[in-house]
Amino acid sequence: MERVDVYLGLGSNIGNRDSNLLRAVNMLDQAFGTHPERISRIVETPAWGFEGPDFLNICLLYRLPRKGTPEEQATEILHIAKSIEKELGRSEELKYDKDGNRIYHDRLIDIDILCYGAHVINTEELTVPHPLIGQRDFVKKPLLEISKPEIRNAFPQIFE
Repeated sequence: MERVDVYLGLGSNIGNRDSNLLRAVNMLDQAFGTHPERISRIVETPAWGFEGPDFLNICLLYRLPRKGTPEEQATEILHIAKSIEKELGRSEELKYDKDGNRIYHDRLIDIDILCYGAHVINTEELTVPHPLIGQRDFVKKPLLEISKPEIRNAFPQIFE
C-alpha cells in the first residue's frame, strides 16, 4: 500500500500544556489508526504575534496510507485536526485587524498541517506546506529534527 508522510505541528499555551499536547496526539493516533513514526522534542517558546503565556510546541510525522488525491486527503486531515481542537475545548473565531492581518491569541491546542509529502497544495481551505514555517523557529527547528531528506530537498526554503 502506498503511503504518504504527513507532518503536523502542535502547540498549546494555556491550561495544562503538556496534557493538551498528549491528549491531541492520542486523539490523532486514534483517528489515523497509527502512532507517529517520528516525534520531535517539545520546544517552549514565547507567544508569537501577541502577548501571552509561553507555548509548548511539537512536530509529528505520520506515515499514512494514501487515500484519494493529495488535496482530498490533506483536507480530510485538516477536518480531523479541527475536530480534535474543538473536542479538546478550543473555540476559534478568526479575527483580523483593520489591514486584514490575522490577530493571534492564546490557544488551548493548535494543530497545523505542515507538509503533506512533497506536495504543494493551495485550496481555499488549505495551503501546504504551511506558509509560515520559515518565519517560525518554534516550528522549523522541531520539523527539521524529524524531517526526512525528501522533504528537506523538496522544500529547501523552509529549512534555510
